[in-house]
Amino acid sequence: MAGWGQSGTGGHGARLTIDLGALASNWRTLAALAPGAECAAVIKADAYGCGTGRAGPALWRAGCRTFFVAHLSEALAARAALPEAAIYVLNGLPPGAAGAFAAADLRPVLGSLDEVAEWAAFSQGARPAALHVDTGMNRLGLRVPEALALSGDPRLAAAGLDLVMSHFVSAERPEDPVNARQIADFARVRAALPGLRGSLANSSGIFLGGARHDLVRPGYALFGGNPTPGRPNPMRPVVRLEAAIVQVREVEAGASVGYNGRWTAPGRRRLATLSLGYADGLPRSLSGRGHALVDGVACPILGLVSMDLIILDVTDAPAARRGASAVLIGDGLDVDAVGKAAGTIGYEILTGLGSRYVRDYDG
Repeated sequence: MAGWGQSGTGGHGARLTIDLGALASNWRTLAALAPGAECAAVIKADAYGCGTGRAGPALWRAGCRTFFVAHLSEALAARAALPEAAIYVLNGLPPGAAGAFAAADLRPVLGSLDEVAEWAAFSQGARPAALHVDTGMNRLGLRVPEALALSGDPRLAAAGLDLVMSHFVSAERPEDPVNARQIADFARVRAALPGLRGSLANSSGIFLGGARHDLVRPGYALFGGNPTPGRPNPMRPVVRLEAAIVQVREVEAGASVGYNGRWTAPGRRRLATLSLGYADGLPRSLSGRGHALVDGVACPILGLVSMDLIILDVTDAPAARRGASAVLIGDGLDVDAVGKAAGTIGYEILTGLGSRYVRDYDG
C-alpha cells in the first residue's frame, strides 16, 4: 500500500481503502438469506462512493448478475464496467431517452403511465423494463390503483416488462405497521400482473418476513452499513478512511481553535491537524461532535470542520505526531457511528466521500 504523500493518498495525506473481498462476502451473505430469490446489487452514487468501476466487477465475480443505478449517466458507467450484466435505472425514463437506453442495453424502471406508454411505443416488446409501483413512499411509481388497472392492458406486453418492484418506507424498523401494508399492497399488484418477477426488499427488507419475492436488491448493506439498526451489524466493514497528521502543536488555556473560535482550551492541550474536511465528505456537522482514532485512542474533533482541515485533541494520544495515522472510518468506528455523530446517516457519509481521494482497493 502506498505511503503518505504517494499516489495512494490523493496527495493530501488521506487514504480511502475499499475492501473488495468484504464487499463480495457481504453480497454472498445477503444472497444466502434469500435462497429462493436472485440477489441483485444497487451500485448507485458511484457504488456508494466506492467506485463503480471496481465494485461492480467485484460483485460480478462473486456471482451477482443484476445491478441497479439511479441515473442514465450512472448506467452508462456501469455498462462500461459490466458489459454482460442486466442494469436497471431506478429513476425512470426521461422524455426522449429511450434510444439512449436501448443503445446501451439498459432497462428503465418505468414510474408513470407516461413512461410506460413512451417505452412501449419505442420498444414494441423487444426490450425489457421494470414497472415501479408506489406502495407508500409517494415519490416515484404508479399508484396501486393505476397498476391494478393495467391488468390486461396491451401496453404491458409492448413495454416488455419483466419485473415489478416497489420500495419500503421503513424496512429498517420491523415494528412499523406500514411494512405489512406495503407487503399486502404489493401482493395485490403481483396477483393482478401475473408472470412478472417481483422485487420489494432493499437491504433492510431482506430481514423482513414475506418481502423477498423473486429478486432482492441490497445497496447500503453491501458496503458495510448496518441493515438492522439497534442490533449487531451482520455485514463486514468495506470502507476505511485514514488521514496523516500534518502538524502537532500545544496550546495553553484560553486559546481558541478554528473559525469563530468555537472551542477554547480549558487547559494546556495538544492539538493535531488533518488535511481533509467537508470538501472531502466529512460534514461540518461533525464539529465538536465527532472523533478520530489515533493508535486506538478516541480524539475529539475540535472547533469547526473546515473545507480542507480538521483539528483533533490528541492530548491523550502519545502516538500522535507528524505523519502518524488518524482513522476516521474503521477500527470499530463504523460509518453508521460517524453518520450518527454528524446528525445524519451512514448513507450520506459514504456517498459524500469526495473526489480528492484516490481509492485503494484490497482483495
